[in-house]
Amino acid sequence: MTAQSLLQIAIFLLLVTAAVKPLGLHIVRSLDGQGRLSRFFAPAENWLYRLAGVDPAEEQNWIEYAAALLMFHLAGIVVLYALQRVQNLLPFNPQHLDAVAPDLALNTAVSFATNTSWQSYGGETTLGYFAQMVGITVQSFLSGATGIAVAVALIRGITRRSSRTIGNFWVDLTRITLYVLLTISICAGLFLVWQGVPQTLGAYVPAISLEGGKQLLALGPVASQEAIKLMSGDGGGFFNANSAHSFENPTALAGLLEMLLIFLIGVALTYSFGRMVNDQRQGWVLFAAMAVLFIGGLAIVHGAETTGNSLFSSLGIDQAPGHWQGGGNMEGKEVRFGTAQSSLFANVSTASSDGAVDSMHDSFMPLSGFVLMANMMFDEVIVGGPVPAFSAFCCSSSSRCSSLD
Repeated sequence: MTAQSLLQIAIFLLLVTAAVKPLGLHIVRSLDGQGRLSRFFAPAENWLYRLAGVDPAEEQNWIEYAAALLMFHLAGIVVLYALQRVQNLLPFNPQHLDAVAPDLALNTAVSFATNTSWQSYGGETTLGYFAQMVGITVQSFLSGATGIAVAVALIRGITRRSSRTIGNFWVDLTRITLYVLLTISICAGLFLVWQGVPQTLGAYVPAISLEGGKQLLALGPVASQEAIKLMSGDGGGFFNANSAHSFENPTALAGLLEMLLIFLIGVALTYSFGRMVNDQRQGWVLFAAMAVLFIGGLAIVHGAETTGNSLFSSLGIDQAPGHWQGGGNMEGKEVRFGTAQSSLFANVSTASSDGAVDSMHDSFMPLSGFVLMANMMFDEVIVGGPVPAFSAFCCSSSSRCSSLD
């Protein structure tokens, strides 16, 4: 393990830890309508309530809350399915891509509306810009916001022992989207554009390779989708190669931001939980438990990948530290990231239920693959993301939930 590898990991862990309290507090205040951004978004928020016929002062019991959530997601699946089926008739389709097949359209609609991260298509060859922006990106926002809303509703159900209501789904969804997900995504998207991620509605660009061959460079409104796909836990890539693609993740600095986006909501909700149950120690204990599990897995994966593959020694491949961005097993990894950041990204992604990748996990060493598979099985217990399972973990792991007044 080189000093550079240790520095990358240390910077990431410090930034994640530093974000826990301010973002967790921001989530709580935003849901109460008392956040600093409320005065800027209040007109848009009130307009959305009037448009939807929602009374923000009226709360729902758990049956009404669940029914609103299910109907909302059913509508989202129908809309996303329809967008794909008629995309050949929609604007912003410079490559004139055909309508998506019925089975693939349904698979994709269900996957993104439910935050499942399952993709069985190549984005640059299947979806036009309109379907990507209005369909995939919107569902990434809404599925992530719904997950946070359910987590918060469950916490309210624990703390409000004498109340029959747990909030209003439409209010929670709106405030989370406006004050949390949208604001962070705008800032992150601008940062990614600065790093070289495309954000354009122009057609694909023909180019000549170094060998003289002709190729077509796929472009599109990538940065805006990249930010929310990581933060929401959807993980679906604009391009088939996901975050290993140089237009989704062009630099090591962009990769650092993407890893932070994956973890932000999951870790911040630990502080939000402590704040809402009036016992911040419980929130920090949850965060500490997550950190121990994550760092333990990372140590194993990083150690296995930087050590390298002994079978390569007979082939004369130099895997010593200091070579190839830290040496080790570089199969299936981008040279611009090396083994250190690739190992960190893989562990972050699998420990958080996010489907994004910047390297090919099936090319990792056997021991690393074991840890990544274990992370996938326990990811909602490690960091998770903006999904309902997080709140279930919070409540089951907090010893004092049953004694709250």
